[in-house]
Amino acid sequence: MSDNKNTPGAENPEHFTGLHLGHIKKSAAGIPAIVEALKQVVGEAGVARGLKALNHMNQKGGFDCPSCAWPDPDDDRSTLGEYCENGAKAVADEATLKKLTPEFFAQNSVQELAALTDYEIGRKGRIAQPMFLPHGGTHYQPITWDDAFHKIGTALNKLSSPDEAIFYTSGRTSNEAAFLYQLFVRAYGTNNLPDCSNMCHESSGVALGESLGIGKGSVKLEDLYEAEVIIILGQNPGTNHPRMLTALQKAKANGARIIAVNPLPETGLMGFNNPQSVKGLLGMDTHLTDIFLPVIINGDMALLKAIEYLLWQYEQREPGKVFDRSFIEHNTAGFTDFVNDLQQQNPEQLAQACGISLTQIQEVADLLKYKTKIIACWAMGLTQHVNAVDTIKEIVNLLLLKGSIGKPGAGTCPVRGHSNVQGDRTMGIYEKPSQQFLDNIAANFHFTPPNKHGYDVVEAIKAMHGGKASVFIAMGGNFLSATPDTLYTATALRKCSLTVQVSTKLNRSHLVHGHEALILPCLGRSDKDLLNGEEQIVSCENSMGVIQLSKGVLTPVSDQLLSEPVIVCRLAKATLGNHSPVNWDTYLQHYDHIRTDIERTIPGFGDYNKRLRDPGGFYLPNCNRDGAFNTISKKAHFNIAPLHTIHLHEGELLMMTIRSHDQFNTTIYGLNDRYRGIYNERRVILMNQGDMNKRTLKQGDVVDIFNHHGGVERVARQFIVVPYPIPPSCTATYFPETNVLVPVNSVAKKSNTPVSKAVVVTVRKVN
Repeated sequence: MSDNKNTPGAENPEHFTGLHLGHIKKSAAGIPAIVEALKQVVGEAGVARGLKALNHMNQKGGFDCPSCAWPDPDDDRSTLGEYCENGAKAVADEATLKKLTPEFFAQNSVQELAALTDYEIGRKGRIAQPMFLPHGGTHYQPITWDDAFHKIGTALNKLSSPDEAIFYTSGRTSNEAAFLYQLFVRAYGTNNLPDCSNMCHESSGVALGESLGIGKGSVKLEDLYEAEVIIILGQNPGTNHPRMLTALQKAKANGARIIAVNPLPETGLMGFNNPQSVKGLLGMDTHLTDIFLPVIINGDMALLKAIEYLLWQYEQREPGKVFDRSFIEHNTAGFTDFVNDLQQQNPEQLAQACGISLTQIQEVADLLKYKTKIIACWAMGLTQHVNAVDTIKEIVNLLLLKGSIGKPGAGTCPVRGHSNVQGDRTMGIYEKPSQQFLDNIAANFHFTPPNKHGYDVVEAIKAMHGGKASVFIAMGGNFLSATPDTLYTATALRKCSLTVQVSTKLNRSHLVHGHEALILPCLGRSDKDLLNGEEQIVSCENSMGVIQLSKGVLTPVSDQLLSEPVIVCRLAKATLGNHSPVNWDTYLQHYDHIRTDIERTIPGFGDYNKRLRDPGGFYLPNCNRDGAFNTISKKAHFNIAPLHTIHLHEGELLMMTIRSHDQFNTTIYGLNDRYRGIYNERRVILMNQGDMNKRTLKQGDVVDIFNHHGGVERVARQFIVVPYPIPPSCTATYFPETNVLVPVNSVAKKSNTPVSKAVVVTVRKVN
């Protein structure tokens, strides 16, 4: 059951900022992207500091972009700048010269700060020193690092069970910090390690792990350049992974055909003005998408099944020319049962279920008929549905039929959102660790880690809400704004005795807190990290399994900032004391010692310290890339799943949450979504014109949006109606403003990921 209120509060303030509408753009990037990037960087960091950061970002020997996890080229990187507009915004946000001193917190109460929008909160600046909010306090006040660690250690040691503590991780955390964090948490005695992967690509990991034997994608960046067909499903790379557009442009030049599957006609998939080319600067855009399929929300599985059915029909006419029979026979299991089920499908009904005409689906089948170098890319448009795992397995089915895994130019490509979310999981940030991983911990560190599964994000929220957990520690991120059912989650956090946020900047999770709260300010990715007088390096893993170093270059804005590895070590010492089985002081000497223990514990990291320092880093092993499948049968598995049907009643709509172009995850850089033609406002609802007509709504009307899942009324108030080319009965809104509508009990089967892309809503006009 969700707690709810009828008035705005600290969890989700309601402010209009003044909507202006323009035209939907026909192409992404180009000169406008350059102008916007430089404006943000210079405005926040100044010319010298800002350009220094940009010149080192994503370069060999520089620092890894704190934004998305798209891979850097293995060969030479652009001297003009190996970054995109959103990467530049992320660096501007982190490299800002604005800082929040004790005087700022003394002048601004928690209540006053909570009344601001997320955009206003984020623009205040970097947190300059540890801050503490006492029980019943109205203002954060400064605290020493020693006292902060002592408070946390005391609170953790007072709990009757380690399972009463929650240890969250965001995707920004480096491999070194993530490894130490999970090591500390398991030495403390729990597997309560929820992370942002639980809310984004958990469905991908489950689906790929069960069907192919590894929960990661199989392709390298070079594979995109060799592909014959690239299918992009539920993804908006122009905003969320802009450097992907350069790879798609290169693939297109090499002859690849691109199929885009998405309810919205996203600009970045339609046209791309490469800002590093003369043509791009002149606005002579590259047309990217060959076939655009405006599928209805959650219609992807029906579409995939329809494509497979038509390909099967072709295979009957030309046996062995459409399906890769040799690959299927030697590398897969379950093909016969899969085909038997496929024969029972009705293509007309599948077309109706996905909202795409059978004629257009036939066009896709014709394109794929004789192709074998096929890559499927996807993101949260697929992962945040009840049937997400089965839908991703349906992608795998299609690739298996074509033999499109384990060969150049073919394979799976789940595109990760945050820059090291995949690395965090590799390092052991997981509430359900494998027995092999726990055995390695036990052998190397001489303690027995807990076997009991811990809480994922949804389970952690419920545990706090139900009084089963009372200390919450977040290693980065903005937990409240990232999670579902905002008011329910806020109540859960407020029930905690202590909430701790390791952060670079102020966010809403600092303002919706436990009885006591701590903010521990850490170094950012671009900051120099000096330990014992020596500059340290850390490492990250990108979407395609490359481990590469990251070395900050900027002078931190405060001498009171600590790195995440140092914070974890000091936290462990304060909590575990002299009884710790791990020598944390060794790690406080040099980060090479951390990597030595990672190498001993996690496969694929042999000679870690040396290989990390090789320009460009190194690839982790990937069985699928090598044509192998680490399933029990050692074969890839076809999956059979029924369609998941969402029945809408009269007046109901299906809402998906999306990002604007001026945000990354919950960080809001600005109030414009220029590709969609929406300016200076985030409280908008994109609606089909026919749905507007049925409700006698017109552009500019204000509505309240309701969800009644589980018999509980959830409401997001004050949203401006904007007509948009979206399929009938579908609608879209920005998160985190409408996370209040996402029920905590509406989750994907198996992965337990919140269903943020298929929320049943109604709208009511505000008079």
